[in-house]
Amino acid sequence: MQPQELESPATLGDVLYAKPARAESEQAWVELVRAIAAGDQLALHALYERTHRLVFTLVMRITGNRETAEELTLDVFHDVWRRAGGYDAAKGTVLGWIMNQARSRAIDRLRFEQRKKRSDPHAADAAVASEAIESDDALELKQRSDALRAALLLLTPEERQAIETAFFAELTYAEVAARLDQPLGTVKTRIRSGLQKLRHALAAGVQGG
Repeated sequence: MQPQELESPATLGDVLYAKPARAESEQAWVELVRAIAAGDQLALHALYERTHRLVFTLVMRITGNRETAEELTLDVFHDVWRRAGGYDAAKGTVLGWIMNQARSRAIDRLRFEQRKKRSDPHAADAAVASEAIESDDALELKQRSDALRAALLLLTPEERQAIETAFFAELTYAEVAARLDQPLGTVKTRIRSGLQKLRHALAAGVQGG
């Protein structure tokens, strides 16, 4: 399975809908993962065909290297094959689960490449000079991540699923409704109420900090 070449898509949604695709419910995606967990290679291929463009685009944006993105895209689906039995639909959508693995793979590779550069004697001075700045950035990122995780706990499972689907794929309300097989009005209400809860929680966290 080789990721297909893309022409600088504007958004992840552009990638997902580059070709006409039939709307599928989240339950259909869950059933694919369950089939993969049972050893169904055709189900893995079907899931790959539906999502590899998204995975490739995300990894490419994080690493900035096409060869690395192609390699890690295949690694992600190898992980999907091995970890399908551990997927829990209550913790998020199938797409969110896959994209989290893609992001983790890409960030791990970036950190590996950074460590290699820092071990280079010629790059030692630059590494020392940027160490303090990077430490501050890492602390701020951790604080924001902790605040976001705490805020997400305030959402209902339905709100979290709708927001996660829209966020990872950059979909419109109508596209999210089609993906989740839910009424458009229901999806709009869940996303808006969920985002309002997140804004309030994060604002309170900033003021409290």
